Amino acid sequence: MSDGAEHVTEAGDLRGEAPHARVPVSIERGLGALAMALICLISFANVVVRYTTDVSFAFTEEYSVFLLVFMTFVGAALAFATNENIRIVFIVEMLPPRWALACKLLGLAASFFMFMLVAWYSGQLAFDEYQFGETSPGLGYPNWIYTIWLPILSVVILLRISGRFIATVRGRA
Repeated sequence: MSDGAEHVTEAGDLRGEAPHARVPVSIERGLGALAMALICLISFANVVVRYTTDVSFAFTEEYSVFLLVFMTFVGAALAFATNENIRIVFIVEMLPPRWALACKLLGLAASFFMFMLVAWYSGQLAFDEYQFGETSPGLGYPNWIYTIWLPILSVVILLRISGRFIATVRGRA
């Protein structure tokens, strides 16, 4: 039942774009797709090698776990940028517009605070791992090369939450 006009959602257009964002969400999409492709490739190669030779690649689990965490944080940034993050809106949608806006802003503020804590504590963890020379159990690489991505990507998420907050206050989200 379409009259030819495209339906625009609260999150943006039909592709889940973020028209308010200065940095395009295609960056997060590309990084997430790359991480998923690498996970699939590594896992598939491990299965083929294990099936044909009864030998397993030791590094696959270490890389797969890192890529999964990386993909999760990139996906969270994308979700905040496109307003598709998880939230409970049943009661908020029944509230008057002013109260609904206050609830949205409160939810964004709580998310911001939580990711500030993640950035802070994961930054401390990465520094401690660097300082004490901790290595990964599988390959013996320095652990900080994996954990340094937690505070970096948390800051990216904080920037996306800030953008969503500003867009919500200005009435564009």
